[in-house]
Amino acid sequence: MSIKEIAIVSGKGGTGKTSLIASMIPYFENLVMADCDVDAPDLNILLPETNVFEKDFVGLQRPAIDENLCTHCNLCVDHCHFHAISEGPEINLSKCEGCGVCEFVCPAKAITMQDYRVGKIFNSVTEFGEMVRARLIPGEETSGKLVAQVRSLALDIAKQKGRDWILIDGSPGIACNVISSLTGVQKAIVVIEPTVSGLHDLAKIHQLISSFSIEILIVINKADLSQEGLSSIEKYCSDNQLPIVLRIPFRRSMVEAIVNKCLPSLYDPDFFKEIGFEDFIGIVKS
Repeated sequence: MSIKEIAIVSGKGGTGKTSLIASMIPYFENLVMADCDVDAPDLNILLPETNVFEKDFVGLQRPAIDENLCTHCNLCVDHCHFHAISEGPEINLSKCEGCGVCEFVCPAKAITMQDYRVGKIFNSVTEFGEMVRARLIPGEETSGKLVAQVRSLALDIAKQKGRDWILIDGSPGIACNVISSLTGVQKAIVVIEPTVSGLHDLAKIHQLISSFSIEILIVINKADLSQEGLSSIEKYCSDNQLPIVLRIPFRRSMVEAIVNKCLPSLYDPDFFKEIGFEDFIGIVKS
């Protein structure tokens, strides 16, 4: 059985990416959801969870000093290129990159590299299927590695449970966490707004996705926000053979649905019928 993975991404945060995937969820059966926006996960707000299981995520190893062995030679201080160790010695973990040079140069073997928790991974059950999500501790790095862990767990669950689909709420932007969200998926849905910055964001993420063999589908959210902006987005898509598969005009009920913690497509089904959402789902599944 082939499991199809679809990633919903955007050039920046706040374009309506999570609102779109939340609206898509009721149209899929045999589904696993993966919230890969590990810096600000919020899909679980709209999907009440049960049987939540969590585990720590170790992204890097960080040094620990055994004061009973330390001779205060300060070689670790002198060799740390990130200035994460001061005389004492004392370690500033917010500056530490986990390179391990301090452990290597310590003649007394007083420094050891130890696992360091930088986030948590959660998996749970919702009305529409299993969901995997994660949260990175603010200020920590390795978000790309954490996204990979979320996707790996979602794929394992899909195989074990016999699921057909994995919907991925990808990280915004074009950094390593986005690359991790996109690697190996069959389709990428790009959510964009009709603004000058929206066009710039579309060009950036289009360039990134073009590095992969991934089918790209364009969704324009708040399509009636600016006619000039809409025309610019449509021209870019036409020039680059990018299919615009859905245009979503602004509707207050979309905002109301989020405020009331409801899936938008269930909160205002008439609106989604009006914009041809079922046709869009058909294109996504094809």
